[in-house]
Amino acid sequence: MPTEIAEKVANFFTKYPKRTYPKGQILIFGGEDPEHIFYLVSGQVRNYDVSYRGDEVIVNMFKPYAFFPMSWAINRTPNRYFFKAETPVEVHVVPPDDAVEFVKHNPDVLFDLLARVYRGTDGLLGRIVHLMSGTAKSRLLYELILDCRRFGKRQDGDSYRLETTELDLAARSGLSRETVNREMQKLKTNGWIKINRDHIAVASLAALESAIGTEI
Repeated sequence: MPTEIAEKVANFFTKYPKRTYPKGQILIFGGEDPEHIFYLVSGQVRNYDVSYRGDEVIVNMFKPYAFFPMSWAINRTPNRYFFKAETPVEVHVVPPDDAVEFVKHNPDVLFDLLARVYRGTDGLLGRIVHLMSGTAKSRLLYELILDCRRFGKRQDGDSYRLETTELDLAARSGLSRETVNREMQKLKTNGWIKINRDHIAVASLAALESAIGTEI
């Protein structure tokens, strides 16, 4: 988000009440319409559905300074997703109608929101392609690449630190945890990643992109 737009968004949303939630707290339950729009100041929020087997299927991840769920606020379609604090989070809670009016009257904010929606849609479409025609390896590589680009902490050169787990990767890729573990060991053997106790280290994002066979 460009600095001037981020400042305009912050000036609007921070006028509203602030709340903090611990890691694991559900902000919005699936099947329930939310009472507020949440403006995320710090932390990460997981947006997910639950499969018929009871597994979490991650749809999206929000980071500062996102505001959500705008699809529900604009369209008022029934909400089917859960929103859970991935880490301790700090948010401002805003009446949905106020958030929609703010977006309507600020074309630059609306354009930035639309751009982010399209980037997210591109990511989802790529995930669908790999789910339908990819191998377990390509599906896992795709998630690692997206994680680097969206949430990874860049280290020296082209390396990244990912604050994620094999369980998270399984939830996003549609693979079992056992399959993810097996494929991760192969990537580790190739020297592309290192699996540490509290994070995953990607040696080179370019190497992962080359391994998957296409830029995304």
